[in-house]
Formats: sequence, structure tokens, C-alpha cells
Amino acid sequence: MNGRGGRGFRYETEEERQNRPKVTKKLLSRIFSYLKPYWSRLALSLLTIVVAAVLDVFPSILTGRIIDDGFIGGDFRLLVLLVLLAVGVMVTSSLLGLLENYLNTSVSQHIVRDMKNGMYGHLQQMSQRFFTVNKQGDIITRMTGDIGGIQGVISGTLTRTVSNVAMLTVSIIAMVQKNWLLALVGIAILPLFILPTKSVGKRRWKLTMEAQEQHDEANQQLNETLSVSGQQLVKIFTREEEEYEKFTRVNEKIRKLTVKEAMAGRWFRMAIGTFANLGPMLIYLIGGILILQKGYTGLTVGDVTVMVTLLTRMYRPVSALLGVPVDFSRAMALFSRIFDYLDMPVEIENKKDAIVLDTMTGELAFHKVNFGYDPDKAILKDISFVVPARNMTAIVGPSGAGKTTITNLVIRLYDVTGGQVTIDGVDIRDLDLKCLRQQIGMVTQEAYLFNGSIRDNLLYARADATEAQLIHACKEARIYSLIESLPQGLDTLVGNRGIKLSGGEKQRLSIARVILKDPRIIIFDEATSSLDSITENLIQEAIEPLLRGRTSLVIAHRLSTVMAADQILVLHQGRIVETGQHQDLLKNNGIYKELYETQFKKVLEAV
Repeated sequence: MNGRGGRGFRYETEEERQNRPKVTKKLLSRIFSYLKPYWSRLALSLLTIVVAAVLDVFPSILTGRIIDDGFIGGDFRLLVLLVLLAVGVMVTSSLLGLLENYLNTSVSQHIVRDMKNGMYGHLQQMSQRFFTVNKQGDIITRMTGDIGGIQGVISGTLTRTVSNVAMLTVSIIAMVQKNWLLALVGIAILPLFILPTKSVGKRRWKLTMEAQEQHDEANQQLNETLSVSGQQLVKIFTREEEEYEKFTRVNEKIRKLTVKEAMAGRWFRMAIGTFANLGPMLIYLIGGILILQKGYTGLTVGDVTVMVTLLTRMYRPVSALLGVPVDFSRAMALFSRIFDYLDMPVEIENKKDAIVLDTMTGELAFHKVNFGYDPDKAILKDISFVVPARNMTAIVGPSGAGKTTITNLVIRLYDVTGGQVTIDGVDIRDLDLKCLRQQIGMVTQEAYLFNGSIRDNLLYARADATEAQLIHACKEARIYSLIESLPQGLDTLVGNRGIKLSGGEKQRLSIARVILKDPRIIIFDEATSSLDSITENLIQEAIEPLLRGRTSLVIAHRLSTVMAADQILVLHQGRIVETGQHQDLLKNNGIYKELYETQFKKVLEAV
């Protein structure tokens, strides 16, 4: 019985290949830890393989009896009985094959599920840094291609190896018992099969690593250029031809590498085929000489036929087993890529004794905070300020000053490298992450919506919200009149990333989502550059009930927001250079006044 299952492997990148860990006891133990929960099913599957391998020999042995006793002996009754017995054995073997296939598929899919769940859960805990450093295409490849390839390792490589070993062992035993001399002749051919495969394995390894790098690059391009925003950018800059040419170049490299990989070692397999035909010919020759030799009665025509059949069966698993080292290496590369991600440390961790605040007033403070995305390059330097509970603080400053970085630290998308951020006097690193983030609402410039209905996107903030609460939040966000005008109302599909809604509509919907969440602290990054004046006014009306009675930190772009703020922080080159209210800061003749002259005053004059 041949092992079932396919390959579908993914491989390490060139850099990972150079630092590939050795196959250690620890690595193998970790792999088997995923098999352990399903060991009984796997053991039963392997048992069916062995039993099927034994049963598969019987039709070959019965063929000798059919020839000698049925055909030559002329025993019709025995002939029929032997044929029926052979058919019965083959049917039984096939049924065992079905059982084995079911067990293998069941075990492999359980393990794939466990690994995907583990990987997704681990990725959910990774900091924002992980998703900015690693390519989205590579992350998706490891989640889908690499883990999906595990099924091929279990139902393919593992079961094929056991099946081939069992088939080879049973065939050799049967041959030796039938005729040791002819068995020796057949086995003598085996060394010709066991040629050095190391160079072939290295060649295929190198090619598969190169091909995988190209697959990652192609996946990255597909993710970027086939998304709604990506396609829009491609069309705006008329880059269709360049992107097409780039994709075809990568695709052509993949084609060439795949062909080279497929052809690697083909000459070796051709030689194996030649040796496979040589063996049966020798059996016929030596067997014929023995049968024709007078006085030799230990061999019949049926016996020779059985030996040739068994020999053919024996050479097939030998040929297949020669590829096991290469398959094993590829499987280890697959597991290594998966474990590389699973072993990445979680930067933002919940302490075991994390504090859960029953009530939160919402006082937010930064105490001598330092931070840099790159350890050698500080973005924020010695930042200190306090946002009293239920007060609004506006952050202004030129692009790249670190405004968004401050908001990322509040919600612990990153941890500070120096100093501390506190809420109600408690270091947020000591707070339970869920408790912290449940009390913070965030509205970004680019409002992100999932590909579902308006209702689905609202319920993402509060799964148990009632219809009345949904409607109230939408009214507060000044978006309900639009929803009412839609045929499907709240059940209207918004499309991928909310493509069916305008920028202002998406932002008001995201505001409604935060209103529904009802947090104590609001972080709002105003987006006005791409919005018309009417939409700006609607958003301003929508944000007022959201900020009312809550601690708010606003990256301000509107003059009205700046003037309404309880305090303004002026950020420049990672430092707070000015603090105060609008009129006071204008009198200082500092950076704020320069920003006012270049940015806000134009708005005021236009009004």
C-alpha cells in the first residue's frame, strides 16, 4: 500500500536558511508534542499501514500458487478459490487504506488547527513593532502555506516512510522464505539504488529556498497592489504596466526555479529505473537456469513469477525511501519557520499580578518618557505632562515630531524605553492589558472598517449592544440619517476596508463605534486634509458628545479644537517645547505661533 498525502511545503528565506537550526532532540520533541494528543489515532493509522503491507504480499504469493497449481496443475476448483482469496485480500487491504487515509487526514487537520490557533493567538499578542518590521506577505505565508504544509508532512512524508519501510521489510522476508538464492540476487541490486543523495538534496534545498523567497515577494506585491487602497494608488499614478512587469519578472523566476527543482536529480531517478529493470531480468535468467537444470526441484515457474513480483514491490519503496532525507530536511525547514514565529518574544506582556481598576477617573500622565522605534534613535525625549480627568489636551507640531507615537504609548501598542506612563497614578505596565484598553477609545485618521455590515462593525466595540444602543451611538455620531436612507439600514455591507463609504462617513462610523464602547479616555487623531467643510462640521458635531466628560488626547488639525483645548502641548523634534492655552502660547512668539501663522490662521481667515 502506497502512502497517501501530498507535499505543498513552504521554505525558509535565504537568511533563515543560513541560520537554520540543527535538527536537535529538542526540536524533534517539540514536533512530537503536537502529535502526542492524537497519538492513539496515529498509532492505529500506522498499524493499519503495517497490516496492509503484510496483506499486500499475499496476492503476489497466491499468484505463484495460481500458476503452479491452478494453471499447470489443472485444479480448477483450487484456481477459483485462490483467485477469490486474492480478491478478498485486496479488498481488505483497500478498506484498510481508506481507514488509514481517514485517520491520517483527521490527525493532520487536528494538528494544523492547533498550530494555526497557536500561531494566531501568538501573533495577536505581538506588539505593533512586529507588524511594521515583518512583511504582511511573509506573515500570511507562514500562517497559511507553512502550517498548511504540515498536513503533507504527517499524511505524506511520515506515512509514506512507514508504509515504504513496512512494504520493503515484508517483501524481503517473503522473498527469503520463498528462495534465498533468488532473494540474494534481488537484494544484491539494492546498493545500486543507494547512491549518494547528499548533493541532490543540497541542490534541491538551495532551489526551494530561492523559490520561497520569490513566493514571499510575489505575495507581498499581491497584498499591496490588489487591495482597494493599493489598486487606487496604482491607477492614480498609472503604474499598471510597471506593476505587471514586476509581477511577471518574479513569476518568471518562480517558474524557472520550480522547473530546476523538479529536474534536480532526474538523471538519478532514470538510473534507478534502469536498475529496477535489471533485477527482474536476472531473476528470470537465474531462475530459468535453475528450473532447467536437471535434478533441481526447489523452484517452480510460479515461484519465479512470485520473486519477480516481490522484487518489483521491493524496489519501489527503496526508490521512495531515498528521497526521505530530502523530504525530512524540507519538513524540518517548514517546522523551523513556524517555530521561528512562535518563539518570537512577546514585548507587551500582561503581568501575573496585573492590576484591574474597578473604577477609572481617567487622569493621564507622562513622566520623563523616552522612546524610540529603533533603540539607537530616540523619537520622544524626556516627555512629561498631565491630562487631568475629563479634560482635553491637544497635541500640535510639525509632521514627524512624535504626536502619533505618544498616542501609541498610551494604549500600549509599544512600551516606553524610559520613564513611565500612568493612569490614575498607576503605571500602565502594571495594569491588566484588557482593563487598560477597554477604557481607551481611539479614532484614527484612517478609519478602519472590516468587510461586513455596518452592524457588524459597530458590534465589534460591544458585542452585546442592543438595537437602541446602536441607533443612539449612530445618532450621536451624526451618521444615523445616512444609515436610515440605505435600503438595508444597519445591515448594509460596507465593502473591503469600508470602500462603499466616503472618508467622512467612515470616520463618523468609527466615532459611533467608540461612543458605543463608552471608554474613559479618548484618543482622537483629527483628519481634515481630505475632507470638505460640510463633512468637517459633521465630524466636529460627532466628536463633541464623544469627548464630553471624558479625558481626551487629540492630535489637533482644526483651529476650533486647539482653541477649545484645556491645554496645548507643542511638540518639536521629540520634545515638548511649549505648554499652555491658545492665547498664552501666541504671546510667547514661539513655535506655536509659527504653526498658527502657517496652518491655523489660514483657516481662520478663510472663515
